[in-house]
Amino acid sequence: MRRPVRLDLELGFDLRAAGTSDDLSHTIDYGELYEVITKVAGGREHRLVEALGERIIEGLFENFPIDRVRLTVKKSNPIAGVLDWAGIRISRAR
Repeated sequence: MRRPVRLDLELGFDLRAAGTSDDLSHTIDYGELYEVITKVAGGREHRLVEALGERIIEGLFENFPIDRVRLTVKKSNPIAGVLDWAGIRISRAR
């Protein structure tokens, strides 16, 4: 059964060109990030948030010129009445 998760994503990418030019083509487009994450998350079943996190990071490294990623994946109410949320944080670099 699919359950909603909440993601917090931090990317390592040199932003000097984008900051200087104010041009979207010099940075990472959030819409494209969303598309890749949605495709990875919806493409197959993920029994563990750890597996989902690793697969998302793999997809990001395959599709974007990023140097590093820190991803937090949280699921709400994993144990009803005991926890508000539980999750994992993964950090990876090229």
